[in-house]
Amino acid sequence: MSDTHHESWGAAPVIEVEDRELLQTLRWWDGFAVSLAVPSFLLGVLAFTFASLGTWGTIFFWTLSMFIGALQAFVYQEPAMMFPDKSGGIALYANEAWKRYSTLIGPIATFGYWAAWSAVLAINGNLIGSLVVSQWWPDQTTGADTAWSLGTAGTPYHITVSKIIGIICILLIWLLNTRGMRVGINLTYLTGALLFIPLAIVMFGGLATGHFDASKLTWTVSGSEGWITGMVWLYLMGWSSYGVETVAAFSPEYKEAHDTRKALLSASAFSLLIYFLVPLGVAGTLTTDEISAGASGGYIVTALEKVLGGGGALTSFFLILLIAGLLLAMNTATMDGSRALYGIAKEGLSIKWLGVLNEHHVPARAMTVDTVFNIALILFLDSNLIILAASNLGYFLCHVFALSGILLLRKDRPSWPRPYKLNGFWVFMAGVLAVVNLALIFFGYWRFDLTGYISGIQIFGIDAALILGPVILLIGVAFYLYRRLVQDKLPFQWTDKSEQIPSSRVQV
Repeated sequence: MSDTHHESWGAAPVIEVEDRELLQTLRWWDGFAVSLAVPSFLLGVLAFTFASLGTWGTIFFWTLSMFIGALQAFVYQEPAMMFPDKSGGIALYANEAWKRYSTLIGPIATFGYWAAWSAVLAINGNLIGSLVVSQWWPDQTTGADTAWSLGTAGTPYHITVSKIIGIICILLIWLLNTRGMRVGINLTYLTGALLFIPLAIVMFGGLATGHFDASKLTWTVSGSEGWITGMVWLYLMGWSSYGVETVAAFSPEYKEAHDTRKALLSASAFSLLIYFLVPLGVAGTLTTDEISAGASGGYIVTALEKVLGGGGALTSFFLILLIAGLLLAMNTATMDGSRALYGIAKEGLSIKWLGVLNEHHVPARAMTVDTVFNIALILFLDSNLIILAASNLGYFLCHVFALSGILLLRKDRPSWPRPYKLNGFWVFMAGVLAVVNLALIFFGYWRFDLTGYISGIQIFGIDAALILGPVILLIGVAFYLYRRLVQDKLPFQWTDKSEQIPSSRVQV
């Protein structure tokens, strides 16, 4: 709200009021429905881990990664309910905790968080395009003699049929979400239900039909290099498994503050189950060669076909369900990423233009930026791994700052209302998790080559796939400085010890 009065001679004062706010229309089960997108993040990268970690190693590290994500979601209950009016999730909690020590932590955490969630659009758009072309348009498969393309692979503006399909998916999700929050939630319920059908068959179908072969489950992780490889993959896996925290990004839109907590707990429990059973089902049903052959996502269809014994029509049917699940992830990423951009603009951490809602009370401008950014990623980058590696650094740093921020908030704001207060053990656990994530960043950068999927290009001794991460964070800092120095016309300050008044929604 603006309380600026515009007065003229003989006229009554006029008060400008910004009447568009995020609407409180969600319940905890809506937040749980949004989290159904998280298992689809697993599908996009699961197959690549089998070659490095083997079957039991893949199951173990994916489950461990999700367990860490679930622990983090649990401790995020406290800051989520301390700041229920902050749109943007854990990145805004990190800013609140760290701004009295450094004003640059907020821009780094918030922009890194946004970039990670936003990149889901490009990654899943590419994946959908590849699946559609492989199943229904094989003569347009990249590298085929009959395939149409514009430009050369590995160079900017390399456009293929699969990329065009991915761009169309991004535009479709943008169009639906700009029409209002309820449209996005309804789409989430529909696609989430469709996704669970193939997931259930993958998890339990092999056991039910006798196609599950326990002899395929072997442990191959050994020696220091084997465990270091696992740590490197934990760094990459976190981009997927940590995503359960997304339900906290919608705190201002829940009807009750406790809906945030219930959504976090239910989403964590469900995702932990999925991240154990899906790798187990795939490992026990398919051979390593079958998994590697369909690493881009087709391995799921192969597993379904083997379990059900179906032909082309059945394969196409379940492929449609799989694509629906990938669209769900894109829908969630649009809702989450756009609210992160909107939230950081409202907090004064990015340009003002992003902090505006449309007539449907959703951040349409931020959604448009998401759309343009991801279309550019698809056009300029041929590899999903480069996109993932680039966006992962900011996401992990955001978790480090948010988790350590819980300790700082306890120290600096001991009397601040906490509708849900963690006990001493969980506060200690927040600190441990922050250290764990910091260590995983080190392993991810130190031995990224152990994944077996490197670009081959080194810049200052670091793989090019990892260089884009710091660049994205520097852009976030530049946007903050422009907002502070140019738009707000305020001097730069290293620290900010100001505190807002606790929201009226925060009640003990």
